[in-house]
Amino acid sequence: MAVDLTSTNASKIASALLLERRRAGSPAMGMVMTFVVVTDEGDHYDALKAARAVSREHPARILGVIRRSARGAASLDAEIKVGDGPSGEQVLLRMSGELARHAESVVLPLLLPDSPVVVWWPGRAPEDPADDPLGRLALRRITDVAAAKRGRAGALLTQAKNYSPGNTDLSWTRLTPWRALLAAALDQYPAKVKGGEVAAERSNPSADLLVAWLTNRLEVPIERAVSKGPGVTHVALTTGGGDIEICRPDGVLAEFTIPNAPNRPVALKRKETAELLAEELRRLDTDDIYQDTVRQVCVLAGHKPPDTPPSLSLKGGDVQRPQRSRGTRKATGPRKRPSAKKSNKS
Repeated sequence: MAVDLTSTNASKIASALLLERRRAGSPAMGMVMTFVVVTDEGDHYDALKAARAVSREHPARILGVIRRSARGAASLDAEIKVGDGPSGEQVLLRMSGELARHAESVVLPLLLPDSPVVVWWPGRAPEDPADDPLGRLALRRITDVAAAKRGRAGALLTQAKNYSPGNTDLSWTRLTPWRALLAAALDQYPAKVKGGEVAAERSNPSADLLVAWLTNRLEVPIERAVSKGPGVTHVALTTGGGDIEICRPDGVLAEFTIPNAPNRPVALKRKETAELLAEELRRLDTDDIYQDTVRQVCVLAGHKPPDTPPSLSLKGGDVQRPQRSRGTRKATGPRKRPSAKKSNKS
């Protein structure tokens, strides 16, 4: 059941939430976070649908924020849903006038107490999410430069230059299976890598991040090639004994090749947005590997990396504690290899 409030305020919305929760017979919903979705009128349906799907795994209070025209008198309309399908609660906030410039003043009183806050921009994101008024409220800030209709390479570089701990992008989350396979390949065939190539559509930020990640972890030149897609279609690492290759021409099934072993088919389907978000929300601490990767994106583009503390990594022959891969075996040996560690992410 939905409750519509017009020309309202945050206090009335909070009271309505409490009343609807009691009517639903669930005074305690077991919610573990507040998930803020900053979207627009045209895309809010798909964005909130994905957020509701995620809340089945991560029960959350979902706050959808739609900023309308900043002209005219300040106005706030809200649509509240409790116990309607997903676990938790959903509040859709439509703000107009001066209020549209200060969405944080409405969102702040509606945050769950003593719980983490995650903000997701499914479309256009601020250039510096951590400095955005809503972003300052959040432990994690999720963007998606692949959603940009144009200028994706520039959008990725902007996010990289303005990186702060807690930032991540779904273009990085899409790379999780690729990174896991490549890390596993170098565990199975621990040869010295001399170079490599990543092929994808011309404007594919995931491919650019994969190039940066491989360059950073292997310290060898990685070429960026253009293919017809969909997404990343081919990755090759050159070794003295032959090439390690992953070829996925259809976005669903890949062929995995390492020297001295038969080719193997591997399921490598492109994930839906809800799956990517669920993966991101499984871990809310800073993703050190992503931090290293965006620094490398800046270096490859000829820009100064963001001023962030370096993460622990296994470089050359040093004996610092290596970073543990998520979903893969920890790399061994003195040489630094690609790690599939995440806070998350083709």
